[in-house]
Amino acid sequence: MSPHFLADEDLRFEIVLATRRLEPTLEFKTVVEQGLAGVEDSAVLEHAKAHGFIVVSHDVNTMKAMAEKRIRDGSGIAGLFLVPQSRSTRPIAESLLAIWAASEANEWADRIVYLPL
Repeated sequence: MSPHFLADEDLRFEIVLATRRLEPTLEFKTVVEQGLAGVEDSAVLEHAKAHGFIVVSHDVNTMKAMAEKRIRDGSGIAGLFLVPQSRSTRPIAESLLAIWAASEANEWADRIVYLPL
């Protein structure tokens, strides 16, 4: 199954829009759309794992730390893609599209990756 993505609350929405425009059939939800606005990182990661979403976030501090903790304690994550705030939108959207087109969701389990590739 192709990966599908969940934008953390801090992710620039233009990244979500650009990715959706590049490939309308790609599933890229937001925490707001999933009813998770304002929840803690642990709850976002738990929801994402339960529903098979790879989380995409600008939060290289607390989200990364929580993902590392879940991996260490065996709870696991479906995957976490971290995006530096300074990166342009298009390379991020293109990286997500390439990942979607060329990999399976399970390849990203318990992995933390910086984008763009």
